[in-house]
Amino acid sequence: MTEQGSRWSSAVEDYVRAIYGLVERDEPVTNTTLATRMGVNPSSASGMVTKLGQAGLVAHAPYRGIELTAAGEMLARGVLRRHRLIESYLVSELGYTWDEVHREADQLEHVVSDRFVERVAGKLGHPERDPHGDPIPAADGSIEQLQTRMLDELEAGSVGQIVRVWDTDPELLRYLSDRAIKLGERIEVVERQPFDGPVVVNVGPGAAAATHALGRQIAQSVLVAVR
Repeated sequence: MTEQGSRWSSAVEDYVRAIYGLVERDEPVTNTTLATRMGVNPSSASGMVTKLGQAGLVAHAPYRGIELTAAGEMLARGVLRRHRLIESYLVSELGYTWDEVHREADQLEHVVSDRFVERVAGKLGHPERDPHGDPIPAADGSIEQLQTRMLDELEAGSVGQIVRVWDTDPELLRYLSDRAIKLGERIEVVERQPFDGPVVVNVGPGAAAATHALGRQIAQSVLVAVR
């Protein structure tokens, strides 16, 4: 595995970002879950993990699966900084919607220069979160962690604010947008229906709140800062 100038190959960057993303979601990092995330077969993922290990970017931890090393985590955060700042720029300056930016940023993150990224950060006022509420790592790799809970984990009566939505499914993001379920909105869990039924929530302030029955896929994609 070699670097291209001061950059790793796009494949390496994609894999370390994918591993970081699985960890963010508290999902196990195995060759199988990584293959699913990357849309490849498990043997391909296994081969890349071996190369990442040889490059010192990942290690196998007993009973925990694949983990990023300190170098791998720094690389992943650098990629995420480019990705999330590009998403922010596309929404803020070019009129993209939050469901359109992920795929664009996937392409652009590998080709923009560090100078360009820092110019974007300055133009946007050095934002701490992207359009989906994902934290944007600082230039030194540090990252602000916000205490959140998955909507699917909350009990009836819980009240909070929507602060983050996983961004990998554009259709899910469009569904939420169409129903004004967005970042910053107050959300209250009214009822959790049994047998894997939907989570019934009120979204919005006071008497203006709208009631929605949200299935498990959505409830596992919305993160809430509980009051």
